[in-house]
Amino acid sequence: MKIVVFGATGMIGQAVMKEAIRSEEISSITVIGRSPSMFLEQKVKELIVPDLFDLSSIESDLTPFDACLFCVGVSAAFLDEETYTHLTYDLTIKVAETLLKSNPSLTFIYVTGQGTDSTEAGRTMWARVKGKTENKLLIMNFKAAYMFRPGAILPLEGIRSKTKIYDLLYQIFGPFIHLLRWINPAWCPTTKEVGRAMLAVADGSFERRILNSTDIIELAQR
Repeated sequence: MKIVVFGATGMIGQAVMKEAIRSEEISSITVIGRSPSMFLEQKVKELIVPDLFDLSSIESDLTPFDACLFCVGVSAAFLDEETYTHLTYDLTIKVAETLLKSNPSLTFIYVTGQGTDSTEAGRTMWARVKGKTENKLLIMNFKAAYMFRPGAILPLEGIRSKTKIYDLLYQIFGPFIHLLRWINPAWCPTTKEVGRAMLAVADGSFERRILNSTDIIELAQR
């Protein structure tokens, strides 16, 4: 299977990359980003672009892929709705449309978050925007599209969030996250489980399209 990964330097992106590199089922990994991911493996190919909204400079490299794992995300803190929509909805859909043109049988896997608002009408700004993004992806002509909605994630293998505010929160609440995991593993998947679960749906055969923490852990353990 040949996959393309966006956001490989983030916490979930790192998790996906580690599992994809280990997996014998993944023959090729193309990483697209604004900076190097530092995953120097034989089956990893990196494409650096200054602007993810414009992939024209690497257009010839955008095929053939079986799945796209889109792990790009920004914090909504200190952003107004217009800016957050541009960096979340507009960017995701632009990339999805670009890939779909040359990969009609593509599976698209998108990381959103627990609390995403599918109605697009709730009071929480980020949840509305994420819901709008999910809804658009789900009606596009992909082979399959999956929305991953993890809540708290327990980072393993030295993985840390690239977003400073998230990294700080993980440092502060790390013991609480470990406690949640100990009380009930279904409340808090590990980075390894998230990475494995994303790869598990890459062939497009899993029926459920919106996956919460419980679903993620179940998939990872199969």
